[in-house]
Amino acid sequence: MKIAIVTIDAFSSSPFSGNPAGVCLLENPLSKTQMQAIAMEMNLSETAFVERKNNDGLFGLRWFTPTLEIDLCGHATLASAFWMYEAGWVSSDQQIRFETRSGELKVSKSEIGLEMNFPLIPTIKTKHAVFQDSFMNKKIVGSAHLRKNWIFELESAEAVETLVPDFDLISKNSEEGIIVTAKGKDSYDIYSRFFGPNVGVPEDPVTGFAHCALMDYWNQRSGSLKLKAYQASKRGGELWLEKLDDRVLIKGKAVKVLEGFIEF
Repeated sequence: MKIAIVTIDAFSSSPFSGNPAGVCLLENPLSKTQMQAIAMEMNLSETAFVERKNNDGLFGLRWFTPTLEIDLCGHATLASAFWMYEAGWVSSDQQIRFETRSGELKVSKSEIGLEMNFPLIPTIKTKHAVFQDSFMNKKIVGSAHLRKNWIFELESAEAVETLVPDFDLISKNSEEGIIVTAKGKDSYDIYSRFFGPNVGVPEDPVTGFAHCALMDYWNQRSGSLKLKAYQASKRGGELWLEKLDDRVLIKGKAVKVLEGFIEF
């Protein structure tokens, strides 16, 4: 079997930055075992699989890390939509509707690049059992819990940038992952990084789902309804966020860096 596959760098307009995702636009269904094997072979933080549905304008979308299927992934959704527009699966004026494990997600073109309509993830302010006052020798000034993840607010953008993670310690003291964040600098309102060793992603370059929670966290913190965000990984990436009731609009850019086939 031969499957077409591309690598898209999401949340960036330049190759070799942002967050790379594998994207397969499937003409025929694959089993979960086959999709997981492809994701393991690609060895990217996520590989996405898009399948046509009978309903007009509705597509199935699933995301896999190298080790498991996940419920929500922003950068691989952005990458999938970008490639669907580029490959002619949808017209440039068409809104894409994805059927996913997190409900229906919508993506359309915007003045920035692409705009995703995602669920806002509620955050509950509370303290972690282990990382109460500091995280990797950085002072925690605020913390919150969401689903199976944590947010730790640090003192500055520089603290986020210079933090050196101990992945073994993070793995032992988190279910899925830990988001660190701080007020931004330069033209950015917030900075962040995401560590998820328990989902096979030690540090994710740019994390869409994390910003669904960061929008809620910073809205509670400052009342802001719009944020320009920078994820300060080595690759780096930028996102534009807007809160709309219980939804968050996430805008970003993408670029194709690799196209080929995988055979099995």
